[in-house]
This record gives sequence, C-alpha cells and structure tokens, in this order.
Amino acid sequence: MVIREIVVRQLRLPLVKPYKVSFRTYTEFEPVIVEMIAADGRSGWGEAYVPAGSTRETAESAWQFCCAQAARLAGRPAEDIRAQIDGEVEQSPFAACAMLSALAMVTRHPALAVNEETRIPLLVPVSATEQAAIAEEIEDRLAQGYRTFKVKVGWDVAADLRRVRWVQQALRGRAAITMDANRGYDLQQGLQFASALDPEGILLFEQPCEADEWDANARIAGASKVPLMLDESIRGGRDIERAATLPGVRYVKLKLKRVGGVDRALDAMRLAKRLGLGICLGDGVATEIMCWTEACVSRGFLSGAGDMNGFLKPRARLLANPLPFERGDIVLRPGYWPEVDRRLLREHQMRESRHAALAAA
Repeated sequence: MVIREIVVRQLRLPLVKPYKVSFRTYTEFEPVIVEMIAADGRSGWGEAYVPAGSTRETAESAWQFCCAQAARLAGRPAEDIRAQIDGEVEQSPFAACAMLSALAMVTRHPALAVNEETRIPLLVPVSATEQAAIAEEIEDRLAQGYRTFKVKVGWDVAADLRRVRWVQQALRGRAAITMDANRGYDLQQGLQFASALDPEGILLFEQPCEADEWDANARIAGASKVPLMLDESIRGGRDIERAATLPGVRYVKLKLKRVGGVDRALDAMRLAKRLGLGICLGDGVATEIMCWTEACVSRGFLSGAGDMNGFLKPRARLLANPLPFERGDIVLRPGYWPEVDRRLLREHQMRESRHAALAAA
C-alpha cells in the first residue's frame, strides 16, 4: 500500500470542565493529529498530545517531527514508512506514535479488527474535593455504571488522605478505588501517604514520584499498604523488566504514545503479562481517535478498568459516529470503524501542514 498524502494538524479542544492533576490543571487539549491517505483513498488517523512537563518532548517538537517526516515519506509504501518511523521511536515516542497509529489504522492492523462485541470498562476520575460533593458525585457515577474510581493525589498528604477516606466512605465497598499522584510527591511525602492508607477497597497507588526516581518509587512500594503501579516510569521493555523486580510493584500503566504505537504496546503488554504484572492501558488526555485505538489494543490484557477516558473530557467529540459508550464501558462492536468529522476538525484546527507525493501533487 502506498501512502499518497500525509496531513498534520494541531487542534485546540476546550474541556467540559477543568481536569486537575498534581502538576497542572487542564482546560483544553491541543493534540497533534496525523492523517495518512492511501492511494485508494482510505484514511488512517493517529494522535499525540504532549502535555508540558510530562516528557522531554514538547507540543512544538511533536509538530515539527510529524511535519518533517510527512514531507520525507509521503508517496512511499506503508512498510517503508513504518520502518523509518519505528527507528525514531526512542527519540520521539509521542510524535512517532501519532504517525505509527495513523499507519496502523490505514493499513487495517489486525489488532484494530473487532469480530465480536467487547466491553472495556473505564476508570472515572473523582472531581469533587469536599465530602458532601464527593458523596453526590459518586452516587451519580455509580448510577451511570462506573465500577472503578480514580482519585488524583500528589498535593498535600493530609488533605489527600482525607479525600481518599471520603471516597471510601461514600463508596462503602461498592466499587474499586485507584489513586494517582502523577509524580507529585517526593520520597518522604510518598512514604507518609502510602504507609498511612487504609487499604479497604483500594486496588492500587499510581506513580508517586518522578519517572526516573526508581529508588524513591521502590522504597514507597515497599512501605505502601496497597500495591504500586508505575506509569511515567514505563517507556518500554527494559522498564517493565525492572518494575517486575521491585517488591510491592504489581502493576504497570502503559500508553501507546509513551511506548511508541500499536505493535510496541502489544509487545510491552505481552512482556508484562509474562512477568506477572497487572496491566492498565489508556490515556486520560486523548481524543476518540486514540481512545478507540487503545481500547482495541487492550483486549485480553487489562487487569481491570482501562484509562482511555480522555475522549469524554472535551466538549467536542471528533468522530461523526461517536465511539459507543454505555454504562461506564467503551463498547467495541463488529463493523464499527471511526469516521472523523471534518467539520469539527476545521472548527478546532490551530494549524495544518499537507504533504503529498510529487506524482499526486
């Protein structure tokens, strides 16, 4: 298959409500979207949102990478493009993922084929901060079908512990709890938080310290009352192997954009499963394009709910046939294939760069 044209876009998507994590509060997403158009006219889509401070990449470097590669590779066979971009994953995984995911979609990668209906349960973040509001939010979310609640922590240890207790009290064992510090704690804060937890109903505690602070994360895992999951620390196979050696680390969190696309994510999940680690997959700051891809790829690997819930946060859904979502689950149905709403693309587009094969220009 020849890819005759590659279009790179960057969007600005305002959120329904602010999304707060330890290192920032999001009010909009600004993903880089890659479209690859084959000689037969079919399109494939990929994306990567690079939040400031989450990686050495930036939104601008991802944009420049995708534009430069598109200029070089438009008009080339899909296999040549795959080989070229795969060689760049170590340096620019987020941007490379946008290119490789578009290629996986346009070439109809087997991992994206749905032959039988599959439901992927999703984590839901707890947004409220006061006890009464938390109780009300949880009742609403339980009624909507959610069964795993994610509590963002990583600010003030005492306040974080208090909020976790309020969530436990509101749930009364009716659903599971995960907690995510998003690298917000230092070693002492992480130790204080993890050792003071009441484990009732808590499935795991995610990424207390910075990605490269392996010793600190390991010490917290050893002291924690609940299992630890590493997220930003996990970039590929070597990190998964290292995580598997740490007492108290029982889970790894993967994102396609962090490991570099569909095939590398599948390899990473197979390795984690072989090493006995539980697996969570998903990106909470992504559109329907990436969330659909990750839902498809996650089948058969998840240890619980997935985290590919970013598509529920922007006001605008990018697909003309919105990703089916019922009772807290993404529903993958046979015959469903995402169709991007080009009107919405135009409405939310910040910039665009088109690159076509010379013969098709």
